[in-house]
Amino acid sequence: MRDDNLLATRLNQIWQMLFPEVERKNNIIIRFKGRWKNKFGHIKLLRSKETEIAVNSHFKNEAIPEYLIDITIAHELVHYMHGFNSPLERRFKHPHKGNIVNRELIARGFGSMLKKEKEFIKNEWHGFIKNNHKEKNFSRNPFTIRKFFKSLMQN
Repeated sequence: MRDDNLLATRLNQIWQMLFPEVERKNNIIIRFKGRWKNKFGHIKLLRSKETEIAVNSHFKNEAIPEYLIDITIAHELVHYMHGFNSPLERRFKHPHKGNIVNRELIARGFGSMLKKEKEFIKNEWHGFIKNNHKEKNFSRNPFTIRKFFKSLMQN
């Protein structure tokens, strides 16, 4: 099983290699948190002024490809650099409008990883959740699935 130390290591590696110009203005805590079926992570500014990056605890499971962890961390770093839940100046009014996160990820070399993420969601995620999520009734309703995919495509 993966742990929070892996997340901290991957965060530092991704930051140094692909976000070197982004100033780290506060302490960033990264950890596995929650077991969500409809989101991979989030970023939050804590009352202590530290930034928390939470990665879906389902990703501790070795059945989840490590590139999903990397793309989730990179996604949250884009929010950080855009000033969302970080002390940096906010660069946009809305965090996902105009596909700004994916455009930034593609510009930083994550294009093929985004395609792999999309394929994983399409072909593997539902089965993984069905077998590993505590709720037994994961909806196969096309509206729910489309809504989930649409939210990921906007991220």
